Amino acid sequence: MLRGIYTAATGMIMNQYKMDVIANNLANVDKTAFKSDDAIFKSFPEMLIRRTRDDGLGWVPIGSFDLAPVVGKLGTGVELNEIFTRFEQGPVKKTDNPFDLMIDDRNNKTPGFFVVLTDRGEKLTRSGSFILDKDGYLVTPEGFPLMGEKGPIKVSRWNWVVKENGEIWINRKYGNDPQIGTNETQNQWEDPVLLDRIKIRTVEFPRELKKEGSSFYSITPESGPMLEFKEERFPLILQGYLEASNVNIVREMTKMIEVQREYEANQKSITTHDGLLGKLINEVAR
Repeated sequence: MLRGIYTAATGMIMNQYKMDVIANNLANVDKTAFKSDDAIFKSFPEMLIRRTRDDGLGWVPIGSFDLAPVVGKLGTGVELNEIFTRFEQGPVKKTDNPFDLMIDDRNNKTPGFFVVLTDRGEKLTRSGSFILDKDGYLVTPEGFPLMGEKGPIKVSRWNWVVKENGEIWINRKYGNDPQIGTNETQNQWEDPVLLDRIKIRTVEFPRELKKEGSSFYSITPESGPMLEFKEERFPLILQGYLEASNVNIVREMTKMIEVQREYEANQKSITTHDGLLGKLINEVAR
């Protein structure tokens, strides 16, 4: 009975982990390019139960249970294996904002990421919501610059365009001075020139990336280093679009109901075992 209480208790603890993951998914359902998580569990090894004699010894030979009748298997509970991130692409949202960028890699086996230079080094992100700082650099809302193949990307407000292959073109007449150009109609693109290409990277094992705040991901020894895409596998870069969260609200609410029922079932199991244990101590033993 004590073993049953411990087994049910591990089930309650794991369902609490699962509920925390679901709550985090629902809290970030409106966050740009957020990737939902799943809590993955694994069971402890099952125990093979054999019947002993009344004196507690095995059958024959002494100390061996090889010939003892098999009663059955006993589960010993579960434990958290990993928090698995789903990198399936989220829905496409059209914004018509030139500072919104999206990576469309539905045809690739591995997801692509923007590279952002933070105060802790280069980080990966799927969120393409950028702004222009006072110096003319494309930065995240937190102020971290978006990286191109040549370094941080500096443009003027009405003098830059991103092609589907990630190339950034500007009009040489205006250059990348943020003070030049007052509206997009003034730019006639008389002398287009290639400025840079957005730095898009991937990793060999995306599921091993470490999630951080502000939609950033860090590489780990298990994920492998940042890798460049082969030209034929380079994802599409869409300007004026954003990737929405891939959280499925209906799926998460269904999982939440399942977790609540599983938690209640384990709770009732503990209550039953506790009652039987009390009866054993207070009545049978007496």
